[in-house]
Amino acid sequence: MTEEGALVAAALAGDDRAFTGLVERHRRELRVHCYRMLGSFEESEDLVQETFLRAWRGRGTFQGRSTVRAWLYRIATNACLDFLDRHPRHPRPHDAGPVRRPRPGSPPADVPWLQPYPDRLLEPIASDGMEPDAAVVGRETIELAFLAAIQHLPPRQRAALILRDVLGWSAGETAAQLETSVDSVKSALKRARSTLRTHLPERRLEWAPSTAPTAQERELLRRFMDAHDRADPAALAELLSEDVRMTMPPLPFWFSGRDAVEAFAVHAFGPGSPLHGGRWRSVPTRANRQPAVAGYIRLPGESAYRAQVLNVLRIADGRITEIVVFEPRLLAAFGLPPTLPSAPPTGTPTGTAANPVAGQ
Repeated sequence: MTEEGALVAAALAGDDRAFTGLVERHRRELRVHCYRMLGSFEESEDLVQETFLRAWRGRGTFQGRSTVRAWLYRIATNACLDFLDRHPRHPRPHDAGPVRRPRPGSPPADVPWLQPYPDRLLEPIASDGMEPDAAVVGRETIELAFLAAIQHLPPRQRAALILRDVLGWSAGETAAQLETSVDSVKSALKRARSTLRTHLPERRLEWAPSTAPTAQERELLRRFMDAHDRADPAALAELLSEDVRMTMPPLPFWFSGRDAVEAFAVHAFGPGSPLHGGRWRSVPTRANRQPAVAGYIRLPGESAYRAQVLNVLRIADGRITEIVVFEPRLLAAFGLPPTLPSAPPTGTPTGTAANPVAGQ
């Protein structure tokens, strides 16, 4: 018996240490799978734990006809489907309100449960050797635009699309995972692809497969941080595309067009805002294979900078085309602290003292 086979046998016999070693090597990719299914980082964490609990309780059902990885994916997929059955939710278009739409008839989807995913938790899937069968998490299948788009799919169509088009499983393997027929999988996939095309950005096919930030992207990010730290709406506006869009999940606000986003920045930084008069510091990071900036503010009379916001950017043709603004509660998952000292250590550029990924 191989070492892997001995570990499987011990785990299925009830050795909890062996079982933990067996399933933990798949935690990262299962978390990404659950995240794609749910669109929520926090819920994906919970569903991975639920997957491992179900696997432990049902370890006697593993007969060795598939790999442990495939068995765990089946359990995770069913756990997500059960969750979505208990908590049905559907994206709805934002109220158009007074702002200009990006194009006629297509206000952005309101996906209040959408959360960012730290890139630092994506990298080991491809590099730590723990999951040799796991595919590299490509930008086109983890960007926020893709995550928001697949939330429009019914849960089982979503599962079929992720298993077939994202993970690259065969129709037969997908049918076995979903406990249905190959014809049903093909039908669900056809409908899912059709729906997805109506909700993805027009330039999705032009997205570069490389996940490394370009020099142009790094320079644009630097300029964004500088303008944000100076609370300079005009400088921010210079970096935006004409049809830029900004959303703020879970808040129901959205802004379309450079003028609308600049007007919001004037309001957010200006007199009458509770943040007016504060000093900002930006820390670069990455989320969903996209450049991101954590914003910290020190208000008058305070001694430290406290986390205020996480901005995730989409860049195309040298301009910022989308800004998704999140609350800062997930910054710990990005390896970032809730507060920064009033001044960085001597000789350290602003924004790098507490950030392990600065300079990307």
